[in-house]
Amino acid sequence: MTDVRDEDVVERPDEDDYDLLTFGEAGARLEIEIRAMRSRIAELEQASPVDADAVSAAKERLAALQDGASRNAAQPINDENFERFFGYPGKARRNTAW
Repeated sequence: MTDVRDEDVVERPDEDDYDLLTFGEAGARLEIEIRAMRSRIAELEQASPVDADAVSAAKERLAALQDGASRNAAQPINDENFERFFGYPGKARRNTAW
């Protein structure tokens, strides 16, 4: 059994509905992939001989993941950006109870 360190734990918002891919869950999954890619890059860089193409590809993937995480962390959907996000006019729901 592997010990879990505090830095290995990824925060997930308590209020998220895990049946849906919410911003919080997407952020958690992106963080997991970012950490895995950083580890992969470290492994590739320590290999002998170093595969420069693999390192370059892994770094490109890491940059794409970080870009996705940055977009995911942007301000939540509101009335002003609703149409741009969803592609049709509407109002953002707030504090709704189903």
